Amino acid sequence: MKPISIDRPLGAKYHPELKNKFAAENTFKGQPPENADIPVFSEIKDKLPKPIWEGQKNAIDAYYRAWEICFAHIWKPDEGTGFIKNYVDCNFGGCLFMWDASFMLMFGKYAKHIFNFQNTLDNFYAKQHGDGFISRQLIELSGEETFEEYDPTSTGPNIMPWCEWEYYLNFGDKQRLEKIFPCLMAYHEWLRLYRTWQDGSYWSCGWACGMDNQPRIEQKGENPMEEQDFHHGFATWIDACLQQIISGKVLMKMARVIGRESDVAEIESEVELLSDYVNNKMWDDKTSYYYDRFRDGRLNGVKTIGSYWALLADVVPEERLQGFIQHLENENEFKRPHRVPSLSYDHPWYDPHGDYWRGGVWSSTNYMVIKGLQKNGRFDTAFDIALNNVLNVAKVFETDETLYENYAPEYIKRGGTSYPEYKDRSRVDFVGWTGLTPISIMFEGVFGIIPNVGENRIDWHINLTEKHGIENYPFGDKGFVTLICEQ
Repeated sequence: MKPISIDRPLGAKYHPELKNKFAAENTFKGQPPENADIPVFSEIKDKLPKPIWEGQKNAIDAYYRAWEICFAHIWKPDEGTGFIKNYVDCNFGGCLFMWDASFMLMFGKYAKHIFNFQNTLDNFYAKQHGDGFISRQLIELSGEETFEEYDPTSTGPNIMPWCEWEYYLNFGDKQRLEKIFPCLMAYHEWLRLYRTWQDGSYWSCGWACGMDNQPRIEQKGENPMEEQDFHHGFATWIDACLQQIISGKVLMKMARVIGRESDVAEIESEVELLSDYVNNKMWDDKTSYYYDRFRDGRLNGVKTIGSYWALLADVVPEERLQGFIQHLENENEFKRPHRVPSLSYDHPWYDPHGDYWRGGVWSSTNYMVIKGLQKNGRFDTAFDIALNNVLNVAKVFETDETLYENYAPEYIKRGGTSYPEYKDRSRVDFVGWTGLTPISIMFEGVFGIIPNVGENRIDWHINLTEKHGIENYPFGDKGFVTLICEQ
């Protein structure tokens, strides 16, 4: 029988793509690549903010080593990649990762006068699809996306709006807000279209949420590790819901700054819906914690660090706040020798060596917890966690002279695992988001210096009694100040 003729080339695949009105405003697509010189660390070291912390030489040495590694991983766009700006490499597998890069830029902002790290995200915006989708992982040599658009692991977590807003708080760059706002709106709407259940809640999976191997879904098959990595488990994921609330609230703030309030009416409704959802259906009164929710309504009972996005989302009712934060002060849960493990100590799969996201201590999630605590006025707890993290990383740096991808929660050493075949599950010279600890967590969490250029102010929560502070601290587009607290 003669084959039926088709109206596309043999082997071609359909790629349905609903056009998004905000994605149509994207001005990053098709820009010519940047060809600016890349700064050399030895030449710019003296231009960096200069931290002063009496008696903590290891922490100061780790600070400069973090910048040295970071500046060694800045690259120009290769021809044909579609990248448009010089960018900082995530130091992981030859790829740009959406959430790694977003966290890196939250310390990169302190060297904006030397290299504009924020432009790294422009390469993701330049790759945005017409329906708003942005891949979470791009191959640096080719610019190709690592995943198919509709693969459950293809994108996330959605923290670019938070990253961009933190940058705005430091520099007040309204023009950048005007350019990125449509891209972030389109991406938020894509997630709402393709990552929600019927009730409007969000799903994710191990790779898409960024915390690969956490035991969050029920085991059904013969390969539980792969299930955790790649399957949503028909569950509503607490971190995915909270990140969309954060994204929505940031987009509303951006809209007010740039005069586009009418564009966020639907997002305002969604934020209200999701906030009610997580508080009514994902909170457990008995344990005072937020959990993932299975499709039959049961909560999974896994205390993941991902639940603490609730603090940044500002959704925790006042009467619940103390009980929720208390888990961070409980030695049988999250207050371990190195704070904060990514999985609670009382979980049967907790690994004292970390085993990646089954207890490993990560600068990225620590930064999230610290900023969330500060947002909720819990500056003492934020300081305690920040100090613990910075000093433990500095102790490891003293002996190993490097920074690692993650750290063990029970020992003062790099992250590893109890399984011999995966002895060292923590990359070396990782800056990477580990630069957050000796830079941003030291500046903002330990020193307590929090900028707000929009209100022309710096809030300084002084915690240390020894002499400390920062010289050449960048504030606004061209301003520098010196902040020193004597003993």
